[in-house]
Amino acid sequence: MTQREGKVMNQEAKNYWNEYWGEKVKPQAVSAWQFGSDPDRLAQLVIEGIKTATCSGFIFYKMEDEPLPKVDDYSIILNSKDVPVALIKTVKVEIIPFNQVPEEFAIAEGEGDRTYQYWKSAHETFFKNELKEIGLEYSEDMLLVCERFELVHVNA
Repeated sequence: MTQREGKVMNQEAKNYWNEYWGEKVKPQAVSAWQFGSDPDRLAQLVIEGIKTATCSGFIFYKMEDEPLPKVDDYSIILNSKDVPVALIKTVKVEIIPFNQVPEEFAIAEGEGDRTYQYWKSAHETFFKNELKEIGLEYSEDMLLVCERFELVHVNA
């Protein structure tokens, strides 16, 4: 699924960020991460313009003391080898209970057969497994951080 897996920005990601901006003033908010379940496939969906949204469990941000994404944040998307493949910009962030995520958002995640039913089933399984690993139980009203983004640049 689309759980973000934060990474300390490696040198390759820093170089990509600096090369993209060149001499222009760089925004301060940037992070580098990969999609948790299948980084290469999900990054490719971003590059193809199919995936324009992602979600993560709010509880994971709390537990890891990570700041929530904000509008105008930039993210360097890494592949499974931690190589930067794309740059995205956050355009909307909402905290929504799992059972209230709108169909349109689920489809914007671009995964599977791009239906709400696929999204719900796959994400429920994913979150059940992730929560079980840390001794917590899934509930249909768990809070999700729902993030919309736009593709800014593809690392050629």
